[in-house]
Amino acid sequence: MPAKYTSALHVLEHVFGYTAFRGEQQAVVEHVASGGDALVLMPTGGGKSLCYQVPALLRNGMAIVVSPLIALMHDQVSALVEAGVNAAFLNSSLGADAARAVERALHEGSLDLLYVAPERLMTPRFLDQLDHLRDTNRLALFAIDEAHCVSQWGHDFRPEYLQLSILPERYPSIPRIALTATADRQTREEIATRLRLGEARRFISSFDRPNIRYTIVEKDDPRRQLLGFIREEYPTDAGIVYCLSRRKVEETAAWLQEQGLNALPYHAGLAQEMRAEHQNRFLREDGIIMVATIAFGMGIDKPDVRFVAHLDLPRSIEGYYQETGRAGRDGMNAQAWMAWGAQDVVQQRRMIDESEGSEEFKRLGRNRLEVLVGLVEATTCRRQHLLAYFGEAAEPCGNCDNCLVPPQTWDATDAARKALSCVFRTGQRYGAGHLIDVLRGESTEKVLERGHNQISTFGIGSELDEKRWRTVFRQLVARELVAVDHERYNALALTDHARPLLRGESDFLLRLSPEKSKSRSRRSATRLDIPGGIPTTVFDQLRAWRAATAKERNVPAYVIFHDATLREIAVGRPASLSELGGISGIGDRKLEAYGEDILRVVREAG
Repeated sequence: MPAKYTSALHVLEHVFGYTAFRGEQQAVVEHVASGGDALVLMPTGGGKSLCYQVPALLRNGMAIVVSPLIALMHDQVSALVEAGVNAAFLNSSLGADAARAVERALHEGSLDLLYVAPERLMTPRFLDQLDHLRDTNRLALFAIDEAHCVSQWGHDFRPEYLQLSILPERYPSIPRIALTATADRQTREEIATRLRLGEARRFISSFDRPNIRYTIVEKDDPRRQLLGFIREEYPTDAGIVYCLSRRKVEETAAWLQEQGLNALPYHAGLAQEMRAEHQNRFLREDGIIMVATIAFGMGIDKPDVRFVAHLDLPRSIEGYYQETGRAGRDGMNAQAWMAWGAQDVVQQRRMIDESEGSEEFKRLGRNRLEVLVGLVEATTCRRQHLLAYFGEAAEPCGNCDNCLVPPQTWDATDAARKALSCVFRTGQRYGAGHLIDVLRGESTEKVLERGHNQISTFGIGSELDEKRWRTVFRQLVARELVAVDHERYNALALTDHARPLLRGESDFLLRLSPEKSKSRSRRSATRLDIPGGIPTTVFDQLRAWRAATAKERNVPAYVIFHDATLREIAVGRPASLSELGGISGIGDRKLEAYGEDILRVVREAG
């Protein structure tokens, strides 16, 4: 153990610039530093990386960090080097000479942390090098980041993660820590089983991200809704927009560009060079909006993403949590916005049914989708629903759309029964449009031709307009009381779930869409503004200095300093190095490297 690091708090303050651990961090650090295994579930932005970086500096030897993405390795290592830590990565992006230099450092045990992909770690050559470190007492710990990649139920599944179970067999005395930002109870057990961490101590932090506001709207020209949201809330900020298909990604990015926004597409079908360029721009430039499929995001460490928007329904509530968690990693206010429609639910169910997975896989997929539909339909606190999925109880949050403006509801039980009866009376062979004509008593050519003007449900729903009836049918589909038959032109048919409602054993409450004027008033009144009292000119000049410094050093701006640190400098106006050293996020190395420059910017700003 390096003599200069006398304790975990000493490392935290002098290397990373923080005076206190948050939440479970200290307990995790002390457990792993003393040689214990750990399974850590901590929300994005909760400080997971410190849970293995601090023990790596306290324990004798080198820590091996398993990471699934090259971009994440680059950013983590850049940030560590900026903080004065001897860190490196070994992956396919390195040239032959650079790779040999890292391998020499690995053999010599001269690094504090080495980041590698799981497939590199499992090569005989690399394992031999690890054996050498173990035999010379210079192997500190194994950290397995993004541990949910081991779960075969998730869309981030990486088969090579399964091979990591060899570590406790080959290196039984070396502590292991597996970390993930999101995992339901089933995935946690799978991680523990597959990585052989059944006896590991578990640290489960609150999954709440109180700085994120959750807003979910029904689709009504969703592109325009998205544009209005961005222009009104975050016109110059970085954000991510998720779409289900590659085509929609490209079309949405192009349309946002036409509207004057700095948007870039990202999906697995683009050339690797273009993906790398777009990801690099998103990480290093301010105000970029990345329009992407779920191929983008895992391991993205950009702290100042102010919003994550979904133009399509995610695959599960766990996926939604993981994707929205990429907003507000710096702890500042951020927003998760989603537009959804019943057709999204139908499409997701169809994708599940047509997938090549086992029946058990499909069943679990349907269950997870059903939970997500419950979230978007909720008329009570969104955060309560979200946290309940992870087994966490919570009070109403006061920071979601339903809490800020409680939705109006109407008792649609009678209307829903009429709709179900109409589906049945017409033979379960027609789509919503025809059924609405029958219910409203419209004597269209098709209604007359089929004789549906003679059945008992003709005209029994004339009190509702077409828009309200479409809402009823959308919700009947979303709640699986009726199913869509795609092979029969989207014909609707009753399901077993419809029986309790038809028998009078359950109610059917629907939310009323808020008036547009109310929505605008709410956004204006509750907008997530920059904290008051910040001299904007000082902050802007500090950001400009940071951008120039980052460009010169060829690293993302947030690797130099987070916005939160610059804001604290702008408010505090430190006049000396000692005052500057008291700012959160400024360790000894950064104070030495950038202290005089920052003080100069503050002085010149007046």
